[in-house]
Amino acid sequence: MAIVLGPNSYGKAEIRLVHVTRDGGRHDISDLTVGVTLTGEMTAAHLTGNNAAVLTTDTQKNTVFAFAAQHGVGEIESFALLLARHFVDSQASIATARVSVAEHAWDRIASTGHSFARRGSEIRTAEISYDGTTAWAVSGLGGLTVLNSAGSEFHGYLKDRYTTLVETTDRILATDVTARWRHTALPLDGGCDWGTSHAEARRHLLEAFAETRSLSLQQTLYAMGSRVLENRPEIAEVRLALPNKHHFTVDLAPFGLKNPNEVLYASDRPYGLIEGTVIRDDAPPAGLAWAA
Repeated sequence: MAIVLGPNSYGKAEIRLVHVTRDGGRHDISDLTVGVTLTGEMTAAHLTGNNAAVLTTDTQKNTVFAFAAQHGVGEIESFALLLARHFVDSQASIATARVSVAEHAWDRIASTGHSFARRGSEIRTAEISYDGTTAWAVSGLGGLTVLNSAGSEFHGYLKDRYTTLVETTDRILATDVTARWRHTALPLDGGCDWGTSHAEARRHLLEAFAETRSLSLQQTLYAMGSRVLENRPEIAEVRLALPNKHHFTVDLAPFGLKNPNEVLYASDRPYGLIEGTVIRDDAPPAGLAWAA
């Protein structure tokens, strides 16, 4: 029996970077969590402890900080691409680089140019993969909480001896949206209007959620992904994860009170988790876009 080394990678996770752009009395903040994952010929490091091909994870962390100082941050896709290209192009032992970025949003407090309030749990995400010749971009968002107080039903599902859920034609539909979308092509110079693309994809996700008469969260998921693809030609594929944030109508009959679906209990667990992918039938191959 032979024992061999399988797929492997190494990198630095959760690099916390805050970059302040100081333009006179008006400042701008980029608050990021950056991850770096590298692959290459690492057999010697694993089998014999020979580290000659290893770019230390501490060096990777320092590179992120240095590039922020030298180049600024700007759009997170462009920053990630700059880093990914550097790691592969500067080191012969590195075959591929994947740089992920989560951006935590701050809103300006209008009374000053240097005061901010944290927006909440929503994050903007980007992931760039590069193999020395081709780059792939996946943008997205997470922690976007949405709720419809009408326009949602759930009935006609399978039932067996353990089913207790009552069918309904009027329920709260709420979820925390995690969405990632793969771009059709990525210029190596980063020349893409990333900000507009992200804002428009987010808008179409929200509009589809709000405007779909939902018979299931699966139906809503497909409508959200389809709306993005129908309106944004630069996007080839949308992946969505939608936890069902259950809201149950409280039975107030024991107290002699009516409850026309107005008083509800928000249950945080257990919860249903609906996941799915919506893709163009003519989409280019994904390549290294999605992490294994």
